[in-house]
Amino acid sequence: MADGDIVLGANQYGKAECRLVRVTRDSDVHEIEDLNVTTQLRGNFAACHVDGDNSQVVATDTQKNTVYAFARDGIGSPEAFLLRLARHFVDGFDWVTGACFESEAFTWQRIEVDGRPHDHAFVRAGAATRTTVVQLDGDETWVLAGLTDLTVLKSTGSEFHGFPRDRYTTLAETTDRILATSVTARWRYSTIDGIDFNATFDAVQALLLSTFAGTHSLALQQTIFACGKAVLEAFPQIAEIRLSCPNKHHFLVDLSPFELDNPGEVFLAADRPYGLIQAAVEREGEPAAPGAWAAIPGFC
Repeated sequence: MADGDIVLGANQYGKAECRLVRVTRDSDVHEIEDLNVTTQLRGNFAACHVDGDNSQVVATDTQKNTVYAFARDGIGSPEAFLLRLARHFVDGFDWVTGACFESEAFTWQRIEVDGRPHDHAFVRAGAATRTTVVQLDGDETWVLAGLTDLTVLKSTGSEFHGFPRDRYTTLAETTDRILATSVTARWRYSTIDGIDFNATFDAVQALLLSTFAGTHSLALQQTIFACGKAVLEAFPQIAEIRLSCPNKHHFLVDLSPFELDNPGEVFLAADRPYGLIQAAVEREGEPAAPGAWAAIPGFC
């Protein structure tokens, strides 16, 4: 190699968005698990890129088929399922040295008929989408759990004032505003041994919601940090949490042209532009794990 030569850099490949629904039918009361799985393999694939030699390319169709075949034995939790899949490829092919497997999990709840949950009829629940990322790199394994589209709103209990002003500042200070956002959060486990991933996810989501509701907010930044701090204090198995929160602005509508007052009751919900607040909340002294966040977009 000489300076200026064209060489292959970092690369990965796999099958994106394998839609998987598994119905458990071991009793009259059925259960549904609904995932969107993306597989990505890393390793020695230079011959394919440079020479078109496919002898070490595990076809993306094979990866997709493996997702469905592994689902036959059950899913359990998205984290456990992705760990099984990723280890299958990394352990099964010598030239595959790492993997990044991701999933979204969609929630369904039972339809009630005459006040009773139906055994096999469901309606999609829209609170949030559960996300999971499993990264394998040699002997290293990282698990990132999380959620997205957790849309929350407080009709009061939020202020914003004391910010610097210059010739371009038009925003009025306020001691009472609507605070709304759509939370995307990912948290990294410091260990995966003995973790009940499903129970921990439910508890973290509940804590994020209760902290958002219970924090008198002077800024969305303050609320984000309070949420992250609460999670780390409650769950020692979580090493860090990263949050990305767009500020869903609500502007008081001027009704004076219609000879009407507006005592904080009628708002325009604006979808763009919007403030985008992102932060990582970490434990002091916890070793960094940049490999866990490789190829994960949208976080600082």
